[in-house]
Order: sequence, then C-alpha cells, then structure tokens
Amino acid sequence: MTNERLRAALVERGLTVEEAAERLGVAPKTVERWINPGRKPYRRFQYALASLLRYDVSYLWPDERTATEVIAAGGAELVKLYPHRNVVPNELWPALYSKASQRFDVLVYSGFWLTEDPAFLRVVKEKASAGVPVRFMLGDPDSPAVAVRGDDEGIGSAMAAKIRNALSNYGRAGIFGLPNVEFRLHHTTLYNSLYRVDDELLVNGHVYGVGAYLAPVLHLQRVPGGELVDTYTASIERVWQSARPISTPTDCAGIHS
Repeated sequence: MTNERLRAALVERGLTVEEAAERLGVAPKTVERWINPGRKPYRRFQYALASLLRYDVSYLWPDERTATEVIAAGGAELVKLYPHRNVVPNELWPALYSKASQRFDVLVYSGFWLTEDPAFLRVVKEKASAGVPVRFMLGDPDSPAVAVRGDDEGIGSAMAAKIRNALSNYGRAGIFGLPNVEFRLHHTTLYNSLYRVDDELLVNGHVYGVGAYLAPVLHLQRVPGGELVDTYTASIERVWQSARPISTPTDCAGIHS
C-alpha cells in the first residue's frame, strides 16, 4: 500500500523527493521506494524524515512504535517541569521568544502579566520586524468560557477585565498594527495556556480553583518520535482557525479608547 501520508507530508512542506533525499543523504530512488508499497526506511531514517517533515513517526508509519517507545520519546521532550508558573524565571519568556524564527504563538485567556514585561514587548517588535509571524490568541471577554474560567479561579468578572486590560496594554505598546502581528479572540475552553516558539512550548496548566500563576508549567521541545509537542501545537491551530480576528483593542466589546 502506498504511503500517502508520507507523500502528503512532503507536499505540505514543499519538498520534492530529490530535495528530501539530499537532506537525508540518500538517493532519490530510495525515498521513492519509501513512498511506494512494501518498503520502509531503517529506523534512523524514519526519525530523520519525521523530524524533517515535522510529523510523528507513528503518524507516517502507524505500526512502527511500541507503547514503551512512545513513552520514552515523550519523556525526552520534557526539558523542565516547574511546579508553579510564578517560579519560572522571568527572563525565560523573552529569552525563549527571542529564538523564534518560524513560529511565535501566545494562546491564553489574558496573559496580562506578559503585557507588563518590557523585555517581552521588545522581543515582539523585534521578531515582527524580522518577518516572524506573531499570533496572539486571547479569550473573548464576553464569551461563556471566559466567565466560567473567572468563576473557576474565584475572580469572577475580573477575568474579562484582565483580557480587556491586556489588549489595551498591547495597544499602548504599539503592538497592534505591526506587520506580521495578528490578534484573534477565541471562545474555547482552555485547559492550558500555550506559549509556542518554533519547536518549543511552555505549557501552563489550568487547575480548578487555582490561578494560572500557581499552576504547573511544562517546558517542552520537540524530538524525533515525540508526540507531546505535536499534540499541543495541533490544539493551537484549531483555536486559531475558530478565533475572531481583531485589528484594534477597541474591536473588543467593552473596551473604550
């Protein structure tokens, strides 16, 4: 059976068979045989090709990995576990985002504390100027999901107010309207706030009755064969597709200039 997933992944990444072969150090006919029925790469080439295409080995070759291997790869993706967000070094956030070359995503309800960090705001401007797509996804302050999260944290309508204030701060900092910067409002139930930089993530869990600053943070980095990063990044894309674009802070109901 032809490996249509592999063929589609090559097309999606804009790679020809010849280009993929050159990157892997093999002959083009070898890559063609991997696509055609009955042939699979050696394990080291599976991981190399999966890394090149930014897909899991288990997606490209579903029958290849055991549960033990999946668990081991997931463990390798964990860079560090912080028991609370407030013990994450303040400099980590701008330092991590300063490495962005392809992806710069912030998926939160408010992320208000970031809007008060001059170092982070400076990195946003630098990366946008360098052509990196910067995407902010904040909660729609008038959505039921935001109201529920405010109640869960015990702060009620203050959650919606924090979102409005965060948007206002971005406006005052001159972030709105910058080339390569987009803002969208979402109405999804977030189980984690996600901060994505290329193949790295900071995952701030949401815990019932606890503010996000007291919840754990996972620092993850994609490795060949790992599935954690891809699971979270797929969630980011789903939220982005369903979110509403805004061009100014005042596009959000309840914000007044």
